[in-house]
Amino acid sequence: MATKFLDPAYKGSINQSFREKRFNFFLDLLKRVDNQPPIRILDIGGTEIYWERMKFSNTNVHITLLNLDKIEVTREGFTSVKGDACDLSEFRDNQFDIVFSNSVIEHLFTFENQRKMANEVRRVGKYYYVQTPNYYFPLEPHWLFPFFQFLPFNTRVYLTNNFNLGNYSKSQTKDAAIQRVEEVKLLTEKQMKDLFPHGKLYRENLMGLTKSLSMYHFPEIQNT
Repeated sequence: MATKFLDPAYKGSINQSFREKRFNFFLDLLKRVDNQPPIRILDIGGTEIYWERMKFSNTNVHITLLNLDKIEVTREGFTSVKGDACDLSEFRDNQFDIVFSNSVIEHLFTFENQRKMANEVRRVGKYYYVQTPNYYFPLEPHWLFPFFQFLPFNTRVYLTNNFNLGNYSKSQTKDAAIQRVEEVKLLTEKQMKDLFPHGKLYRENLMGLTKSLSMYHFPEIQNT
């Protein structure tokens, strides 16, 4: 399993440090949204715990957490709903001020599904911030195995079925291993730009290499 050094659940982990840095970037973007409160955020795949770890305390914001199953929420300003990131037809166009998503779009099995999610993000949100690991970063972020994403499919299935790697315990069956490997489709910078053609790119770098990619669309800063 992931070590404390890499596990974002631990305050001093490198992944938590990166999350906090890019979340601070998001907070700077949030300041550009000059709407009457509450600012409505749809967090696709989000949890209360994530926002707590980011020490988020803005009372002028309401956050709707969307997951495959409805989850319990305890904090004021949060709502949980059941939904599908690829089909947000329960929401009208521009229903949310911001659509936010952290490390979700790579878990949709196919690029077609990723495009569906991207289209829905841009439809239901006036603005958006979508982050995902970079395909070309040498250390695959789920299995924490160097160059895992470049290995042949059957090799990835074998490793997943026989070893505890990164965030995953070894799969109970080969079919489960196949499904796990098929689920994760890391994206390149070119693909993210294709999915969000009107967005801007934020690169998160480690030792001169791009670790993750975030596409965002927010109001431009007005010169005074």
